[in-house]
Order: sequence, then C-alpha cells, then structure tokens
Amino acid sequence: MRTIEDHAAALADGHTTSRALVETCLARIADPAGEGSRAFVRVYAEQARAGADAMDLLRRTGRAPSRYAGIPVSLKDLLDVAGEPTQAGSRVLADAAPATAHAPVVARLLAAGFVPIGRTNMVEFAFSGLGINPHFGTPRAPWERDAAGGRIPGGSSSGAAVSVADGMALGALGTDTGGSCRIPAAFCGVTGYKPTARRVPIAGVLPLAPSLDSVGPLAPSVGCCAILDAVLAGAAPAPPPIAELAGLRLAVPAALLADGMDPAVAAAFERALAALAAAGARIVDLAVPEFDAVYAANGMGGLTAAESFAWHRAPLAEHAATYDPRIRTRIERGARIGAADYLDLLATRTRLIAAYDRRTAGFDAVVLPTAPILPARIATLDDEREYNRVNLLTLRYTTLFNFLDRCAISLPCHQPGEPPVGLMLAGETMGDTRLFAIAAAVEAALGVHHPAG
Repeated sequence: MRTIEDHAAALADGHTTSRALVETCLARIADPAGEGSRAFVRVYAEQARAGADAMDLLRRTGRAPSRYAGIPVSLKDLLDVAGEPTQAGSRVLADAAPATAHAPVVARLLAAGFVPIGRTNMVEFAFSGLGINPHFGTPRAPWERDAAGGRIPGGSSSGAAVSVADGMALGALGTDTGGSCRIPAAFCGVTGYKPTARRVPIAGVLPLAPSLDSVGPLAPSVGCCAILDAVLAGAAPAPPPIAELAGLRLAVPAALLADGMDPAVAAAFERALAALAAAGARIVDLAVPEFDAVYAANGMGGLTAAESFAWHRAPLAEHAATYDPRIRTRIERGARIGAADYLDLLATRTRLIAAYDRRTAGFDAVVLPTAPILPARIATLDDEREYNRVNLLTLRYTTLFNFLDRCAISLPCHQPGEPPVGLMLAGETMGDTRLFAIAAAVEAALGVHHPAG
C-alpha cells in the first residue's frame, strides 16, 4: 500500500486527484465481496465526493490547506461529528441527540483538508480488544478471511484497521485505552499508534476511561501515523526523521514473554530482534517488576471498569438488555470498586509510573510483541469463557503502557504469507517524536511489508 506521503506527492505533482482517491476508497467499501458493510457503520459517499472536489479546486488555485489536503480517512464511531449521533458501536445510543460540534481531533483533520470517508465499526463502547460486535457485525481480519468464518480484527478500533488494510481509507482515527489502536493494527497487518495521552485532546470522544483514553492513528506505515498524529496534536505534519539504530539500547522484558506466546509470534519476534541486533542495536534483557504490579492493581477491573461504570450508570438503568452482555458484565464490575479503592488505584498508578520511569531510564525503547497470540477465529469466541480468556491474552502487553502513561507503536514484523504479528515499541512519556524516529528506523531495518491496496 502506498503511504500518505506517497499520495501527497502524487496530489502535488498532478498525478492523481482527491476525487480519484475517494472514488477508489468508495468502490472498495461498496464491493459486495469485501468488508465494507461490516467495517463501516456510516459511509459519507456524497460528502466525501464534495469534499474531494473542493480540495482539488483549492489545490489547483494554490490554496490547499495542507500538503495532505484531499486524502481520505475513516473515523471511529465514538468521535463526535457535528449533526450526527455518536453511537460508539452500540444500539443503546441509537436515539442519542446529534453532536453539536466536531470533536477537536475531527476538526483538526478537516482543517488540514483530510476527507472523512465514513464512520467505522468498533467494539461496543470500546470495551474489548477482540473486535467483535453483535449489533453491526464483526469485520474480518485479512488473514485467512475466507476460512471458517474468518478471524477477529482486534479491537476496539476494528473497522479502522480493516478500512486501512483493505484500502477503504488511506488512514484512520482510532482510540486506545488498553491497546485499541495497536491490537487491531497488529491483527490486520498495519501500523497503529498510541500517543502520550495528554498530547491529543479527548473532548468530543465518547469516553471509556478518561484517565487512560487516547486518540491515535492507524495507517500503512510509521510515517503515515506520524503525519496523522501531528495533525491530531495540533503540530505541523511531516514524516519523521529516521534514527540511527546502531547504539540504541532496547529493553526486552524476557520474563514477561515466558508464558502463553504463540510459536508464530515468538518466531517473528525473535527474528525481528536478531535483525535489530544485526543493525547495531543493543538488546538488553530487563526485569520489570512494575509490570506484575500493574496486573495486580487492575485485578478488580481497574480504572477502566470504575470510570466506564460511572459514565454508564444511567444508560444501564434504562437499556441494560440492549448492551452486548459481555460488554455489560465488564462495565458492571466497576460498581464493586468503591471510592477508597479508586483513590488507592490512582495513588498506585502514580507510584508505579515513577518506579517505571526510573527502571527504564537509559533505554531508548521497550520492545515486546503487540499481542502474544494470533487473531482467533470469530466462531470460537461465542463461548463467554473463551471470549474472556482470549481477550485477557490479547490485551496482556498493550494495556501496561496505558497504565504507565507511555507512548507506544505497533508495526508489522511478519513476512508475506505468514500470520500477522505486531512488534510494539514503547517510548518515554512525552517522547513521541523520538519514538517515531526509532520506529521508522526499525521499520526500515525489518523491511516491513505493507498491505497491498
């Protein structure tokens, strides 16, 4: 798949038009053999065509609002778009009042001239890493799509990842509270970014857990994510510089990887580490006791259960039967977390962030697989116990860095023809610019194969 920068260059040179890009995306969405009907809950066909024509006219007259004006992107269904209800992948909010204003992240994309192509499907209220949605259907991951009903796309930004993997959008906006950009990126063979949360506004984003929520991009490459992330953060968009790998200190918490990793994930991860070591990076095994402390702190459901229950108390009282039961059960765990428990959890988080900062000082990034397992078959997750088991495994690594307030990125590290495996790099708090430079170097060293489209 061509990158956002490739498309920007083609637009600037007159080799393509925004209208042509939009029409290609719309054709892929409408393809009855594709995933468009499951990946999108609303398609902005006429608005996108009108927006593309406007950007083409502005470019011809030298008035394009940015180099990236006219590039079609998708929006996750929990971002406010003025005049539309924000349903967050649920039937519970079908009659919600329309949003009165765009979420700031949507407004920033529009100001830069990006063209929204539609709203993407997601896990109901963003509360799962699997991507399953019983209300609007589950978009299938690209790997083994035609076999036995297909495999999960990862969540909660399921439609976002599939929209990029299948070329139905050239980039996507997702959210990440415990891995919801990175996991679907890994399962769909694209790149997904979780920023340091405070850098990007979450106003106008239907909350899961405001203490952990972040808005991030999914896209074909590290550079694409860096461009979109800059727009979301209100900075000047540009591809990242590429760091020098030689001499970088990359920490690998080997003890965390000892149990439950699929052999295909382990093989791809070890191959990636070997390639980085061959490029001159120093791979260091690091013991991180703070990780176990994070798991223990979240044993009752953590900040996500407590804060989601606070938001959902009223909807649950009126519409409990309308929720996906598996999501409702997870939200209702928050009812058992008292005020003292919640305050203790906040204090524990502050203490663990400080300890982890000291632990990782002197390292350029921490490296893990994005998920320890491959995307499961959709049909196997009808059983609630299996659903919960696979969900916990899927979130095992990613959720650590939301709790510890770090930025993190997932990029593909599998080879063509192999099952999809994501490599996750976690940087410092507010070290997003540096992490993008490191990730760009890792991407080049691994010779990452981007999805065709």
